[in-house]
Amino acid sequence: MNAKRDPNRRPREAAICLVTAAGLTVAACQPAPPSSDTSPEMPSEPWTLEVPEPRTEDRIRVLIIHDMEGLTGQSDPTSFSFGTDLYPSGQEWLAGDINAVVDGLFAGGATEVVIADGHGSGNPDPDLRTDLLDERATQIIRDEPFDTYFDLPESEEIDAVAVVGMHARTGSGGFASHTFTLGIDLLINGQAITETELVALSWGRVGVPVIFASGDDRLRGDLQTMPWIEFVTVKDANGADDAVTRPVPEARADLREGAKRAVEKLTSAKAMRASPPIFASLHAVPPASLRFLEGVPGVDYRDDTYTFLAGNMREAYDGLVAVVGLARVGYSSVLQEVVAERADGGDIFAAYGDALRRRWFDQESGRYARPEEGAGLAEGLRRFHGYR
Repeated sequence: MNAKRDPNRRPREAAICLVTAAGLTVAACQPAPPSSDTSPEMPSEPWTLEVPEPRTEDRIRVLIIHDMEGLTGQSDPTSFSFGTDLYPSGQEWLAGDINAVVDGLFAGGATEVVIADGHGSGNPDPDLRTDLLDERATQIIRDEPFDTYFDLPESEEIDAVAVVGMHARTGSGGFASHTFTLGIDLLINGQAITETELVALSWGRVGVPVIFASGDDRLRGDLQTMPWIEFVTVKDANGADDAVTRPVPEARADLREGAKRAVEKLTSAKAMRASPPIFASLHAVPPASLRFLEGVPGVDYRDDTYTFLAGNMREAYDGLVAVVGLARVGYSSVLQEVVAERADGGDIFAAYGDALRRRWFDQESGRYARPEEGAGLAEGLRRFHGYR
């Protein structure tokens, strides 16, 4: 389901309010669009390309959004997960790639570079170590949580975006390839997208282009939709958990030169804009699943894919994130397999059943106090750098 969807297909027109299982909260609730014989058809192209207007004549401010799966020297997927033995090495590879790009951006004419964490390894501190960062660049750290893709406001006055350490989309066979999280394939107007394209569609709302990207060879193939960007291939993927890396000094030199060219070519870059109404789809593959939607009245679900209409790109994104919460319920099947293989698996399942009944009894007896949404997520945290 990674090809474009049927452009004549329309999402079913009905209200949808979906609730997850296993104690998760309500994940998506959307009003039904009015019934009409003139429901919109999917556009022939998923988005339009626009030439951005120069913001100023005396400065170029570039935002770097980084991930952590597409790094130079990296071939072990444990290196981007906080708490593993290789994670500190991953932080050093990340800083090395970022610094090469920062140096290139300034050499190309950038006057300011700011950085946001788009990875979310689980580290309460930034994945990008400040003590290793080029002093000319500034990390975005705020007092309130924010979404790296869609909550960086226009007041940041960004002129261009560069993405570093990115990965291919779900189904591309790249190193750690995925979209947003495990088993999730996102489509906009029938076109499966990478996270790089998601960033481009977000900033395209305000006419800002993505001008540079780095990652593996499969991501390069995915980004044929963005031929103007300077792309640097730092490794070739052998599969989701293995890659052949380029010599680090050679790749870093290319990162610097690619970033330099990207700024020099800024006037030829394009901004990507998806015009409303937007057909937003989530295609779930293992370990995620949406199969529990099969047969639900009023839900546009087929071929493991749920589709809905959105009035703008932010609505599409928020709706897709909500459906991601639904699809991740499928992860529990893997947990069940792991528990079933344990010698004490029967005891664990019995304890789980008892806990479910106690929760039910407490709720029906008025003893249960439901935690506030997000409670505990930010406990003890006072500064926010992006995805955690």
